[in-house]
Amino acid sequence: MIIFRYLTREILTTMVAVAGVLLLVIMGNRFIRYFSDVAQGDFPASLLGTLMLYQLPSFMQLLLPLAFFLAILLAYGQLYLNSEITVLMACGVSPRKLLRVALWPAGIVVLVVGACSLWLTPAGGRYSEILIEEQQSRLDFSALTPGRFQDFGDGLTVYTQAFNDDQTEMQQVFISERQRRDDGTPETVVTRAEGGYQTTDEETGSRFLVLTDGERYSVEPGRNIAERLEFGTYAVRLSRVAQMAQLDDEEYASTPALVASGSGEALAQLQWRLSMPLMIPILTLIALPLSRANPRQGRFAKLLPSIFLYICYMSLLLAAQDAIARGQLSATVGLWPIHIAFLAFGLWLNRLRRPRRRRAS
Repeated sequence: MIIFRYLTREILTTMVAVAGVLLLVIMGNRFIRYFSDVAQGDFPASLLGTLMLYQLPSFMQLLLPLAFFLAILLAYGQLYLNSEITVLMACGVSPRKLLRVALWPAGIVVLVVGACSLWLTPAGGRYSEILIEEQQSRLDFSALTPGRFQDFGDGLTVYTQAFNDDQTEMQQVFISERQRRDDGTPETVVTRAEGGYQTTDEETGSRFLVLTDGERYSVEPGRNIAERLEFGTYAVRLSRVAQMAQLDDEEYASTPALVASGSGEALAQLQWRLSMPLMIPILTLIALPLSRANPRQGRFAKLLPSIFLYICYMSLLLAAQDAIARGQLSATVGLWPIHIAFLAFGLWLNRLRRPRRRRAS
């Protein structure tokens, strides 16, 4: 029991450290992408935390298998270098028992990755996409940055110099719109106002920007004549009722929905989700013989080949998933031959590393 706790602690401690570093790198990259979208006015900065939280399960399901694979390589590799594994084997601890010990923390990781892959990741991806599409479908004060021209699509550009203290009214507003007259002639409408505030029509649900004390200019390309209109109050419709995003992609579908669908794309996505937890015990079987090292080789001697092996595993799974979705590979065959091949490779490695018994002469 002491040996079991010691080896489990070494594996899990190393896994947490490796996963933390990888998660920091990937989340930092995604945060920079989201922050760029915030700077462009696609959605307010207040949504950053929520979006990162929704994306966390997708990061975990990809990082934990790799982190656990590297954890076994590093933890057991260090034990080999310190001759601790040699002492354990001299005391009767066989390689098969070391494998059984490693499979216990692997079971914990399988449960976590399975929960992320089968449930949390599709739900989080769907919620984040709905949140972004709802925010991009409307113009809100929270998405405006004072002192900057921001494009909101459909030829609408908005500028405001500043907000009041409670962020409910804009000051010195400029709006440029590209639209067409009744006869189809294109025109550019430029509106300037001293202030503006946002309101919603309770009957239709449409959102309006109400401008106060300003002028409105209508210019037709190719003509030297411009129409000028002074107003005390002028309303500009920003958007109609926001519609719920239609996310039909299998990536965002729930696992029961994929099972009920039965299409090639759904089966490809379902097998991919099942592959994430399934590959962990297979990687455990491969990592144990690869972790064996001697002081001359060093702790990281087999780290690079092992990472290359993991990349090949993931690349083959992704290629097979794409082939199933395109109809180039039967869903019945699916991703299972890849798992079987790596399982056989792991069994071969363990058999190769098993010490041979000497016959008595």
